[in-house]
Amino acid sequence: MNDPLPQYQRLKAYVSDEIAAGRLRPGDRIPSELDLIKRFGVSRMTANRALRELEQAGAVTRVQGVGSFVAARKTEQAMFEINNIAEAVRAGGQAYGCRVIHLAAEAEPEMLAFMGLGAGTHYGRAVLLHLADGVPVQHEDRCANLAFAPHFLDQDFTCVTPYDHLMALGPLQAAEQVFEAALPGPELARLLQVPARLPCIVLRRRTWSMNMVASAARITAPSNRYRFSGVTGAVPPFGLGLPRL
Repeated sequence: MNDPLPQYQRLKAYVSDEIAAGRLRPGDRIPSELDLIKRFGVSRMTANRALRELEQAGAVTRVQGVGSFVAARKTEQAMFEINNIAEAVRAGGQAYGCRVIHLAAEAEPEMLAFMGLGAGTHYGRAVLLHLADGVPVQHEDRCANLAFAPHFLDQDFTCVTPYDHLMALGPLQAAEQVFEAALPGPELARLLQVPARLPCIVLRRRTWSMNMVASAARITAPSNRYRFSGVTGAVPPFGLGLPRL
């Protein structure tokens, strides 16, 4: 009896079955278009469609000129809760790691105004790359109010997350969160190890504690490796004039 599935769906099913059975693991190279053409006797258009739809489904990552690879498992974090990325990664059964890209005191006027800080003051800025099993899953660009967190710049963020440090200083009073989709741009794509054309989830977050803005962050995650979920909580009605960190 002939297989009723269209050829491109049979190719998708073959790759998906290999991944589900563990014969192809996250990071493994999958058969190329040419390999699929030779093995299944299909056209290049058919092989390309199968790989393209697997990429759109988040099962495969394609890097132009390099090949196609099994996508890393997605790390999941509750959407309207302020959670620790390290805990989210470990809850998914993966090893957490962090790379510090930038850590310094800064005084950009737009950010000072956004955080309610006066001219002549500084905030601490940490730019971090969070990893799951060695694979980048989240880029964090966070500015902390040094009046709230005076030792922010002294922290070793490979051992303690900004969440851990800031939450230890005082209870969270409120959070403002705005989500959007955006392309990462060349430098961020390089850091996240994704194609520059891959849409990313961008979360802009401002938090309050002890009656002051405690921090402001821009968090970027590849859409094929990370997702936010959940419907708990609420976004308070603060102004949404978020600067581009």
